[in-house]
Parts: sequence; structure tokens; C-alpha cells
Amino acid sequence: MKSRIALQSLVLASLSSIALPSIAAQTEPLSTETQNTFFAQIAGHCGQAFAGKVVSGNAVDSDFSGKSLIMHVRECSDTELKIPFHVGDDHSRTWVLTKAQQGLKLKHDHRHQDGSEDAVTMYGGDTINDGTLLKQSFPIDKDSIDNFVKNGLTQSITNVWHIAITPTTFSYQLTRANRNFQVDFDLTQPVALPPAPWGHK
Repeated sequence: MKSRIALQSLVLASLSSIALPSIAAQTEPLSTETQNTFFAQIAGHCGQAFAGKVVSGNAVDSDFSGKSLIMHVRECSDTELKIPFHVGDDHSRTWVLTKAQQGLKLKHDHRHQDGSEDAVTMYGGDTINDGTLLKQSFPIDKDSIDNFVKNGLTQSITNVWHIAITPTTFSYQLTRANRNFQVDFDLTQPVALPPAPWGHK
């Protein structure tokens, strides 16, 4: 119990030190207008796939070097977008962006090749403020902290994920202390559709 309280205290302290761009204080009422427009911008690319490249220079990102990186805005409804992220022949990752009761929710659906769920799956976070038309940030939620701790990934318990979109670029970013991973996708040049992500028809 003491270790769990200590971990939660560390998360709260770390989140309080992260400066999110151009967003209001956590205590202000949430507005959905900005987030609905942000969501609609991504949904506007439904059915299309785009190639990307890692733009962060961390050595730990070497697993992505030399592999094709493809995002596919594959399944779209008024409240949810499923966006597989293909890394070469690895089709295990799908980003799930959902309109929640307040704000937006980002989850990571990780599967094995046989379609079964990875032990570390459906982790992510929720927006804590209105964000901007161009960028939304998702600090880690409690369920994800519990999952990471259970699976020995304590370095990830202060994760904050970010999604940004402009008319030309879609960006996915992960930040925490001593970690900054970002991949940018070129929205001006659709590419051939990749295969279905593992576990999805």
C-alpha cells in the first residue's frame, strides 16, 4: 500500500511539472467545441493511410529505424476513431481516440499476431482541459498506471501522450522525464492501405 501511494504521489508531482502548450488550467470547465473540431479534423481523413518518420532523436527509438511507419484512419464513428500504427511488419498497435463525457480519451490497443490482447494494452489517458484546435494532450490515467506497475513498466507511469494535426501533418508524441518520442505523418500524400491490424477484421 505504501509503495502504491508513493507511486501515485510521484505521478502527481511529475504531471504538475509538465507544461502543456496553450491550454487552460485543469480546474476550468471543459468545453467540447474545440475538441469536437479537433476530432473532426482527424475524422476527415477516414479511409486514408499516410507514411511517417520519427523526428525525435532518442537512441531508444532505434527500433523504428529503417522500417516503414504507416498510420491508417481506419474505423470512424461520431464518437470514436481507430487508427492503426504499422511499424514494418508489426501490426500490433491501434490508437483509439474517443469522445468521453468530458473531453477526449486516447487508448493504445496492443495485440499479438494471433489477435489476442497483449498484457499491456488499452493504456492511455484523458484530456484535462480544452486543448487547442491543433493539439490535444493526454496525461496517463489511473488504470494505465496500475497496468504499468503490474507489468514492471514503472518508468512509464508519468507518460503524457500528445496528438497534433495541421492541414499537412499528423503528429503522435510521447513525453515523460528523459523521454521524448515523436513521429510525424505527411497528410499531403496518401499511401496504399496497409493490412488489417492484428485482432481486427
